[in-house]
Amino acid sequence: MRVATDIGGTFTDLVYSDNNGNFGVAKTHTTPSKFEEGVMNVLQKSMINPQSIDMFIHGSTVIINALTERKGVKVGLISTQGTRDVLEIARGNRPDLYNFRYQKPSPFVERYLRMEVEERLNYRGEIISPLNETQVPAILEFFKKENVGAIAVCYLHSYINPIHEKKTVDLIKQLWPEVAVTASYEITKEWREYERTNTTVLNSYVKPIAASYIDQLNKNMMNYGVNSRPYIMQSNGGVTTFERAKQTPINMVESGPVAGIYGAAVLGEVLGEENIIAFDIGGTTAKCSLITKGNVKITTDYYIEKNEKTAGYPVKVPVVDIVEIGNGGGSIAWIDSTGSLKVGPQSAGAFPGPVAYGKGGENPTTTDANLITGRLTRDNFDYEVDLEKVKNAIEKKISSHYDLSMEEGAMGIIDIANSNMLNALKRISIRKGHDPKDFTMIAFGGGGSMHAAALAEELGVKKIIVPIASPVFSAWGMLMTDLRHDYIQTHIKQLDGIDLADINLAWDKVTNQAYNQFIEEGMKENQIVFSRFVDMRYLGQEHTVKVPVTNMEWTEENIAEIIGRFHDLHEQNYTFKLPGTPTEIVNLHLTGFGKVKKPILPKLKIEGKTINSALKEKRPVYFKESGWVSTAVYNRDDMEPGMRIEGPAIIEEQSASTVIYSNQSLEMDSYGNLIINTGVK
Repeated sequence: MRVATDIGGTFTDLVYSDNNGNFGVAKTHTTPSKFEEGVMNVLQKSMINPQSIDMFIHGSTVIINALTERKGVKVGLISTQGTRDVLEIARGNRPDLYNFRYQKPSPFVERYLRMEVEERLNYRGEIISPLNETQVPAILEFFKKENVGAIAVCYLHSYINPIHEKKTVDLIKQLWPEVAVTASYEITKEWREYERTNTTVLNSYVKPIAASYIDQLNKNMMNYGVNSRPYIMQSNGGVTTFERAKQTPINMVESGPVAGIYGAAVLGEVLGEENIIAFDIGGTTAKCSLITKGNVKITTDYYIEKNEKTAGYPVKVPVVDIVEIGNGGGSIAWIDSTGSLKVGPQSAGAFPGPVAYGKGGENPTTTDANLITGRLTRDNFDYEVDLEKVKNAIEKKISSHYDLSMEEGAMGIIDIANSNMLNALKRISIRKGHDPKDFTMIAFGGGGSMHAAALAEELGVKKIIVPIASPVFSAWGMLMTDLRHDYIQTHIKQLDGIDLADINLAWDKVTNQAYNQFIEEGMKENQIVFSRFVDMRYLGQEHTVKVPVTNMEWTEENIAEIIGRFHDLHEQNYTFKLPGTPTEIVNLHLTGFGKVKKPILPKLKIEGKTINSALKEKRPVYFKESGWVSTAVYNRDDMEPGMRIEGPAIIEEQSASTVIYSNQSLEMDSYGNLIINTGVK
């Protein structure tokens, strides 16, 4: 049995698969005070025999929550003499350009806790000034007095040569073995001093939190009878061991959401779809990502809390390129000081949740609006829904302000939520030069299928796929993942006249490191697969392009081919190329996979049922253009491949509803996915 669990802002999901390809799902409410309890609750609800589990994969929001809610530990920073204020200086570019009162985000380490030591390397990694080890004990004594819970160590040019960072960490472990410590070389070997320092600090900030959570979860699972080796989902779309995750928890910053993106790529491969817009709406957020030619884009230019008003905080680790906004089922509708209707980013979360949950929520949410307009039915809620209370909340807090009917107010909430989500979808497609007509949308999460048809039509997408297990699709994606680690090493060299022996030696060094790590994690040699890339740019340029390169030894012929490929990719990304201009490598990027056996996606049996056998009821549903319309509602579990439905219609399943409009149609494919024709020409 292979089991995956995913903690979201509102729900904790589980998906399992056995050796015969049979899938099962379970869903419970997230337990914010103790997330591991939600995992155990959903395991118990699934009725799985714990001793039958031979692979357990977990995705969690613990790290991103600790960062955004500022619930990490007090961190002390040790840096090279003269670089104490790199976190304060940050970057000169500011998003809110004409705001003369703009302030940079406050560092996670206050200035009095940022200490310097004498040491210095040059950009080649050569020692200019040796480490003054005598300064470290006094710094540690000061940190102890200040009740520091974790230490970050980041020295200049340690991405080339970490010798001084290693010595410092060894000293800290000798003098203060119980404190959590992170050296920058353990997290990233990519240049950019501010980004590297901030990432190291954030890892230390959450390290004790992650260790406590992972240890407690592991203990609970062992007590429950789960004896398999557990894994955790990383932000790069692969999994790693619990022990590794405790050392570098910052790699879990987008642990849950990226699994759905990776799952969309796997499903696209099965269905022959190379270009995909992966679209996930959960209880708290909506996420989207672009998959081109089957490839999920990985970036190290990731930020938390970055928007049009604030620069956010850089996290220099590999993360699936994803756009996330605070709009989900639990997003609260409110009216700002100018009288404009807003939805999100505040969320009712799991507690108290939407008004419909009946757990004390008083502010109307997107879920409440979908219930009032008939897209959801109260029969599918876990609780007894007080419909009048939901109506009153929308009427009192939204509709009355604009002198609208109650249903018009609810529709307004849905329209604003859709508008927010549409902007996010445009950011990953149109604004990056892609035509949405060339892409298929895969919509998942509890709310993905409910909003997808309206959004895809407006965006210009022709086809939508609502996958099997769509409400828990991120957990499903975890079942399809391999172990994965990304190794990025800054290695600045001009390609013209490059020393082939030097570059091949650099590749061998990174590859050997990766190979040894996978062997330590229990992988066999025939399970380990590598892919190589280089980040390249024109000489004198700032931005880079990621170029796939051969896994074999580099030769003169390879160099010419790599340069040609770079020119083409640069033109694709930036609309121009400069043949004849010198090019240079900035980073070597090795991606290593530890391949594991994955569940087989089974085809459904066809029993010859008619579509009427899946019809549950007809109920009034409110549409913006036509008002209340008697709409057919079908049970997805009673449908079989080949069944076709004309809109308007609703297809219900446990924890999700798929809405299609009057000009649209839907058909179930052989795997049980719902394929929607949006009517876009």
